Amino acid sequence: MYGWQGKVLSVDLSRGRISVETLDPQVAHDYVGGRGLGIYFLNQLVDPRCDPLSPDNILVMTTGPLTGTLTPTGARYMVTTKSPLTGAITCSNSGGRFPKELKRSGFDGLIFSGKSSEPIYLWIDNGQAELRPASHFWGLTVPETTERLLAETDSKARVACIGPAGEKGVLFASIMNDKDRAAGRSGVGAVMGSKNLKAVVVRGNIRVPLADKECFRQIQTRVMTKFTKAAKAHPSPLSQHGTAGVMVPLTQKHGVLPTKNYQLGTFEGWQAISGQTLTEKYLQRTSACWACPIACGRVTKVMDKEFAGEGEGPEFETTFALGSMCMVDNLAAVTKANYICNELGMDTITMGVTIACAMELYDCGIIDDAQTGGPIRWGDAARLVELTRMTGYREGFGAQLAEGSYRLAARYGHPELAMVSKKLELPGYDPRGLQAQGVAYATSPIGGSHCRAHMAYTEMVGIPKPVDRHERKSKGRLVKRWQDVFSLIDAAGICIMFSIRNLLRQDLDILPEGILEYLNAATGVGYTLDELLAAGERIFNAERLFLVRAGFGRHDDTLPMRLLQEPLPEGPSRGGVVHLEQMLVEYYQARGWTPEGVPTAAKLKELGLPALDNEASDEN
Repeated sequence: MYGWQGKVLSVDLSRGRISVETLDPQVAHDYVGGRGLGIYFLNQLVDPRCDPLSPDNILVMTTGPLTGTLTPTGARYMVTTKSPLTGAITCSNSGGRFPKELKRSGFDGLIFSGKSSEPIYLWIDNGQAELRPASHFWGLTVPETTERLLAETDSKARVACIGPAGEKGVLFASIMNDKDRAAGRSGVGAVMGSKNLKAVVVRGNIRVPLADKECFRQIQTRVMTKFTKAAKAHPSPLSQHGTAGVMVPLTQKHGVLPTKNYQLGTFEGWQAISGQTLTEKYLQRTSACWACPIACGRVTKVMDKEFAGEGEGPEFETTFALGSMCMVDNLAAVTKANYICNELGMDTITMGVTIACAMELYDCGIIDDAQTGGPIRWGDAARLVELTRMTGYREGFGAQLAEGSYRLAARYGHPELAMVSKKLELPGYDPRGLQAQGVAYATSPIGGSHCRAHMAYTEMVGIPKPVDRHERKSKGRLVKRWQDVFSLIDAAGICIMFSIRNLLRQDLDILPEGILEYLNAATGVGYTLDELLAAGERIFNAERLFLVRAGFGRHDDTLPMRLLQEPLPEGPSRGGVVHLEQMLVEYYQARGWTPEGVPTAAKLKELGLPALDNEASDEN
């Protein structure tokens, strides 16, 4: 095989057994890699109704055929499992250096099953793997764990690990790699902790075999020459000020910057938490993943006595969640809370949105000091930082925050105050001013996520072409196409930041022609454009099959009542609500699903997917 290493490592943690499996070339062709292989293995090996934190669940780490090559941003991997936060599938994505090292260690993926009786870690050195004791690392933070593992293995290795949050079962615990990069969403770190798996350490010098090296080189030269020329003429704001430098001003301008637990769409203190302010006050240097020409990462240092610290971030989603959502305009505090999330291993989006939910519960008098151990008021920067740390260790009220905003709000009789879809906290784009983004949130297989179809690209930025962000017609069909293409990007092992602008044909068809060229040069399988688009659609429908079998349906493809019924009270999107029902009908039709959101037998046959059981089929 070319592009793929052709091997998957299967690790039975209950028995302490490791085996090397051959990757079926047809499966690789049909599911591409990364996210595609993740859902393929999950559907093959897991009962969708299992307890996510039981030994019956599996944890899958997969790379794509372009991961570890010199493809721009070829540095992504996926972690796929059943989520303990939502009960749905999750496929968390991360970059950095670990994904390249994993691919070059000789494997396209790792499958962890069962549960170890004692804490352990997996060490892979150029195709050779072994399980080692990790009790002496249990309880350590992510940076401490990483440094000690490198000392115990190889200083040039790369580490993906959990921190105390994953060990203690925080339902939105992350798997952190390279210290500051996170496979963050939906609690993949909690699943890893439930298996007593502290870390995966990899070292690899096994090059990724390319089918046509000269063709690959020519594509690379053309794409990078065009990118470099454009960057010189118009320096990338992502490189200058990171994602927060682009998205904080842009969402504020359009009135869709979620503020005060989605009660508002603008934030008076937006400039204080922008990427431009981060650059001015705290930036030490930029940071890039392997083979990335953008370098949107921010290495920062805060000298303020109360919130001193250093590390990477925050990026936009962290800034909105810990900033405007909580009415905190103290960037030092937001940055400090971000450091704590990275050190303890937690998703910053769910952390911030859950604290915002707690602030609204407190503001409404639903909870008080007796439940929380002290005031939780809007804009309280010190309390924000304190609650973040408490959550990572499940201390005091932090034990309730560790369950996520839906369980917190439901505990006190007000689940409507949780800003979630499928129990996953929504990101930093208020869909009341971005109608397509509302459909994307509602139908995302993992729940509230912008990374399954980032409709802000087209509705706010105009990529590939401007569309009316308030218009509802045709948004269902548009979201369907974006979801399929995003599935391909995740499967290939590359990043959306580069792909959207540089590897898609710039029209409303958003055809992945650049990705097609790279994949064919790397793998030699000769995909046609139609076959590649079908692969993206296959991956998304395979994820929907898992959801249907897990008990999810149309009733779960929804948004908080606040977004459906409460108009934005101010700002450029004033008066907006999400008109979801009309768009959802169109979306299901575009997908070839029943009115209840179930893939039809015809659609499954077309994509080569197995039929559903009778009780879930469209025939009943």
